[in-house]
Amino acid sequence: MVNTKRLVMETFKIEIKEFLSKIVEIEAKNVDEAISKVKEMYLEEEVILSENDFVTYEIDKYDV
Repeated sequence: MVNTKRLVMETFKIEIKEFLSKIVEIEAKNVDEAISKVKEMYLEEEVILSENDFVTYEIDKYDV
């Protein structure tokens, strides 16, 4: 006898997140100015994070 039941498969969305981190030393009048300067440097691609800056990852279901 042939088994005609098929396994019903579902489709899932799974999210992978990677976390990178880099320490940037910068001179500034205060911490807010330092953050602002580094943010500008990052947005202007003067600071680039790479695979060498990898810290960890998470894999979980994707919730819309």
